[in-house]
Amino acid sequence: MDLAGSVVGVRIAGLKDHEGFFRKMTTLILNEMPKAGYSSILNDFVESNFFVIDGDSLLVTCLCVKSFKWGQNLHFFYLVECYLVDLMRNGGQFAVVFFKDAEYAYFDFPELLPLRTALILHLQHNTNVDVQTEFSGCLSQDWKLYLEQHYPYFLIVSEEGLSDLQTHLFNFLIIHSWGMKVNVVLSSGHESDTFRLYAHTMESTDRNQSFSKENEAVIQSAYKSLIQHLEERRISALAPHFEHLKWNDMMKEACQTLFLLQCLWPEGSDIQRVLCVTSCSLSLRMYHRILVHSNCLSLQEVEDFCRLCCLCVAFQLHLPLSQRACSRVITCSWLWDSDSFLKMNKWCEHFILSNLNVLGCWNLNLNHVSDLYDEQLLKNIAFYYEFESTQEPHLNLGDSIRRDYEHLWNAVSHLVKEFDVGKCFPLRTTRRPFLGQKKSVIQEISLEKMPSVGFIPMTSSVIDEFVGDMMKDLPILKSDDPIVPSQFKEKTSDELLHWHAQRLLSDDYDRIKCHIDEQSRDPHVLDFLKKSQDNQQFYGKSLESISTKVIVTQTTQPKEDSSGASGKILQNTKPSKITKKKKKKKKKKKKSFLKEDQNKDQQKDDLLFSIEEEMKMNLHSGIRKLEEYLTSCASNSVKFGVEILGLIACFKAWKEHCQGEGKISKDLSIAVQMMKRIHSLLERYPEILEAEHHQYIAKCLKYLGFNDLANSLDPTLMIGDDKKKKKYSIDIGPARFQLQYMGHYLIRDERKNPDPRIQDFIPNTWQRELLDVVDKNESAVIVAPVSAGKTYASYYCMEKVLRESDDGVVVYIAPAKSLVGQVAATVENRFTKALPAGRTLCGAFTRDYRHNVLNCQVLITVPECFEILLLAPHRQKWVERIRYVIFDEVHYLCREVGAKFWELLLVIIRCPFLVLSATINNPTLLTEWLQSVKQYWKQADKIMEEKFISEKQADKCLNFLRDNSYKNQSYEVRLVLCEERDNDLEKHICSVKHDDVYFDHFHPCAALTTDTIEKYGFPPDLILTPQESIQLYDTMAHVWEAWPRAQELCPEEFILFKNKIVIKKLDARKYEENLKAELTNWIKNGKVKKVKRVLKNLSPDSLSSSEDMVKMFPLLVEKLRQMDKLPAIFFLFNNGDVEKRAGSVCSFLEKIETKSHPHTECHSYVFGIDEVLEKVVKMEKTQKRCIKKNPKRAEKLERKLMYRAEYINFLENLKILEISEDHTYADVKALHTEITRDKGSTLDRVLKRVRLTRNGKELKALAQRGIGYHHSGMYFKEKEFVEILFVKGLIRVVMATGTLASGIHMPCKSVVFAQDSVYLDALNYRQAVIFSCGGIMETMITENLQT
Repeated sequence: MDLAGSVVGVRIAGLKDHEGFFRKMTTLILNEMPKAGYSSILNDFVESNFFVIDGDSLLVTCLCVKSFKWGQNLHFFYLVECYLVDLMRNGGQFAVVFFKDAEYAYFDFPELLPLRTALILHLQHNTNVDVQTEFSGCLSQDWKLYLEQHYPYFLIVSEEGLSDLQTHLFNFLIIHSWGMKVNVVLSSGHESDTFRLYAHTMESTDRNQSFSKENEAVIQSAYKSLIQHLEERRISALAPHFEHLKWNDMMKEACQTLFLLQCLWPEGSDIQRVLCVTSCSLSLRMYHRILVHSNCLSLQEVEDFCRLCCLCVAFQLHLPLSQRACSRVITCSWLWDSDSFLKMNKWCEHFILSNLNVLGCWNLNLNHVSDLYDEQLLKNIAFYYEFESTQEPHLNLGDSIRRDYEHLWNAVSHLVKEFDVGKCFPLRTTRRPFLGQKKSVIQEISLEKMPSVGFIPMTSSVIDEFVGDMMKDLPILKSDDPIVPSQFKEKTSDELLHWHAQRLLSDDYDRIKCHIDEQSRDPHVLDFLKKSQDNQQFYGKSLESISTKVIVTQTTQPKEDSSGASGKILQNTKPSKITKKKKKKKKKKKKSFLKEDQNKDQQKDDLLFSIEEEMKMNLHSGIRKLEEYLTSCASNSVKFGVEILGLIACFKAWKEHCQGEGKISKDLSIAVQMMKRIHSLLERYPEILEAEHHQYIAKCLKYLGFNDLANSLDPTLMIGDDKKKKKYSIDIGPARFQLQYMGHYLIRDERKNPDPRIQDFIPNTWQRELLDVVDKNESAVIVAPVSAGKTYASYYCMEKVLRESDDGVVVYIAPAKSLVGQVAATVENRFTKALPAGRTLCGAFTRDYRHNVLNCQVLITVPECFEILLLAPHRQKWVERIRYVIFDEVHYLCREVGAKFWELLLVIIRCPFLVLSATINNPTLLTEWLQSVKQYWKQADKIMEEKFISEKQADKCLNFLRDNSYKNQSYEVRLVLCEERDNDLEKHICSVKHDDVYFDHFHPCAALTTDTIEKYGFPPDLILTPQESIQLYDTMAHVWEAWPRAQELCPEEFILFKNKIVIKKLDARKYEENLKAELTNWIKNGKVKKVKRVLKNLSPDSLSSSEDMVKMFPLLVEKLRQMDKLPAIFFLFNNGDVEKRAGSVCSFLEKIETKSHPHTECHSYVFGIDEVLEKVVKMEKTQKRCIKKNPKRAEKLERKLMYRAEYINFLENLKILEISEDHTYADVKALHTEITRDKGSTLDRVLKRVRLTRNGKELKALAQRGIGYHHSGMYFKEKEFVEILFVKGLIRVVMATGTLASGIHMPCKSVVFAQDSVYLDALNYRQAVIFSCGGIMETMITENLQT
């Protein structure tokens, strides 16, 4: 039925007033349907996948399946269970809801009423499905409360009903769900595969929510009028069958019939027998009461029909499904009068099923409630007696069926007291037919024999070993079965050449474009290769400031014999002369070193003096300089002195700040810096601290009001004047102060002993474990947050293989082609190595291009391309060179696209591997699976070795093992975990109030429900900041004033915090775990209501705004700049929206009118640009003169002039902007450094690369404002342009799609979700957020800000 016609014909009294609204509601839904996103509705994180299914939508969807034949109840229930199994198999947790009001929509379809009731009973009693039937309607208060408490991921609803009125009911459910901010998934069009279930999702957008809120009163009124109309139709639907009897009368009659049966069968029975007897007896009694018209069946004919029904049930009880499936398909229909009585019987079945609860504890077996009616079987029986049987004995029932039939009919006779219904036989006492006559009433196809079902017999040692004894319980076809030969296709050709071209058959590798011939020695090709390598190194160097490491292949050096030739040479030398020369050189060197040391000491003193002066003038800017100096300084004694200097400055600033008059509140940021210096001194330099230092630190603590901490450090310290000290006190306990205000500065446990394998930094324990894994040729699953250092293991692995030989290969598998280029550039920048001719260091292979794939030592590729190489028979020699495989972002194993490649590769690779991820939900399970795979290969290698030895081919065996690098391989798979993130992530919700943008803190616990906590506990990656732990404690204490453990978990009394000067990050994490465990215990101990109050109080206030998101978006960016939260990445989910938002922010900056003169510091930057411009113009004139003198180089020089003109234009535009922060979001200092110190080398080069690209001009204009965008539709040079400038700080605002979250290195402070989408699931959210490497804040924009 067309949904567009759902309002046609609604000209009924009571509904006319709302006809316009029905049309408006239908139009809204119709307009949303083409926008419905088709995507996977279930993903990795099962705890977030709770959703709700509308039971009537489920019923309608299964009824509309093409293969379904009406009257086949068992087939219907099979379709329902297949639908639900698809959801369960993909990890779905759901509830099925049947609204009471929805039953009214079936009064015009009485045959569906008992089917709906049977479906509810089946789901309740025969499955583990959560079935909700207590809600009166979708607009009821109870349903609203249910949605608020459980907050389902989405609601599955049908877009179309069996009638216009039912379609309206579905529309009301859709509109109400949108109003409750719940997305709607259409029940039709589902498709599933091994990993995912796909469906169409209509999002709860701002417009849809506004429609629900603005029309709330009209919706309530229209819904009531619709329900009233349906109730009136119930009366008209009952009248033809029961005349004056009303609904309640029939319910009483049904209850009375059930009580009579309970007395007759006190031992109990099954639902098929009970429903047959009660519905037939009730139908006969009701039919006897009403006035029988002349054109209706007589009472005796009705008795015959009921006998056929009882016999049909007897057949259902005893006939196996295989025989019922072979029954004839009777195509003729019931005659009108027979159909009328059949509908009456269906009404009676519904009344009986609806009142089964009156039976109480009576033994009623509901196992076969799904097989209550088989219309084809009933038609077969009726057809036999009407057209085939002339005498009763021709139907040989058999003892069992006959006995059951007699039992059923005798029970009907006992229940019908008003008249005698006759005996069991004969079945037909009348001759009036029940079926209409046609020329062909039997469908011939039904007479065909059903094909055999089973497995085709085959044997294979591999399969037999894998399957084991599983096959003994499965059906196996015989080899001579007709179905077996039909499954074998014609043998395919084994030819190795194309038949028409006589060329070797190619694979996908050969078909993928290669830019150049990798083996060519042509000078132009070599020049192109050199430029490509230079570009890669430039790209890599722009992304990370790491010096290139020269790799030298390790060779075994012979030890020199001290008694040999070298010893003789030493004996023949003249030591006296050499000693004099050496002494002179040493003196000169010593003088130069002393001079350098003096210069360095002078520079250090000058720097420290400048830092000290800066802290006096501006404490915060001075502290920043101090932090920079501490990072670059290597001497602990110098660092200690600088820390003391910083503490003194902070203490003085705090005293001056507190002495100021008229202070309403104190600036605690000074106290935070003071405590940060104290933390650093006590934790990092305990061996240097002396008594006087302890006294000074204690004095600082005393002034902050931390008397107990001060006394623990120096008991001799005098307290002094209490009033004076109170003036300086921060009036907060030390533990609460550190947790609430110093969360980001809390010290983490770090190792202090260096590792000789790492020169750049001191690795942590888990990082050393990684290095051990690589050194031992082991495999590992590495789960660590972004920027924690797990990627370093990849480069350490590459370096190890590069040093071992010139033949070994490391394969780095990236999740997407966008990451391949960046990783390849990083490798080119990190390493350089002199290789034999024809070999290169790094190669890349994607579906779009390939470069140096088979002749490189480090191959960067994607899973599907690596599979091509791994499975190609003629590339196995290259496969034998593989020493390590690195799987980056392995959580893509559960993504919608390409998951099969990840799984296959993990199974078939033979060498050691590293599996990296930051978002694996259950790493232990993955590690166990990978360990089982490795054990399989270990056993296979052992069997192979034994086989070779048994065949006296031990040498060949050893060669095989050596060639494949299996000889020294370890089969262990280790799990390496790092659960601590370097930077805490805070969540905020953005809203628009009073024409301004506000950020409300969102506590992570507010996203949970009591059901989630009870079933799954707290998600392992739900980490609280120390400030959020304090907020959780305060909320728990407020909700439960008599909380027994309130004192124990108070921050000042907590065992790990009490009288502790330095609270570490690990201590805060232990406190968080205690709070989570306590909240979980509240639920276990029955304090669910209190937990709900806690979660509700942690939630931010309800947000509402009618502002246009496109209009308000630039204000959001501007607000982040004011809060010092740039750089930021803004995620949207449409390429067009990404570019539009970037343009709107650029237009916003262009419209800003500078009210005051530019800052004086900006003038110096402008002068710097003038100097660079002057030099560039001089170079341009020189090159023009060269063109005239040397025509041969004219073309090349003209090209350079063209690029130089682009650079000049860019600089002139920057000069016009005066580089004021009011005009650009770029880091002005970084821009000045790039232009003046680096002479614009990076800018010059990246501008040259995007000059001729499609978006190059727009990107350059945006870059001048510090803005960029990044999406999959851009050319790779354009994406590199944005990535490089973002890392450099020249772009600090980037609009991007989800492709940026696949591992691209773009560290930022803030991540903003500027749109909602069906693709923004739990995994994509986590993936996007964790790549804010340096971030301490991520901001979500609420849906009500969308257009």
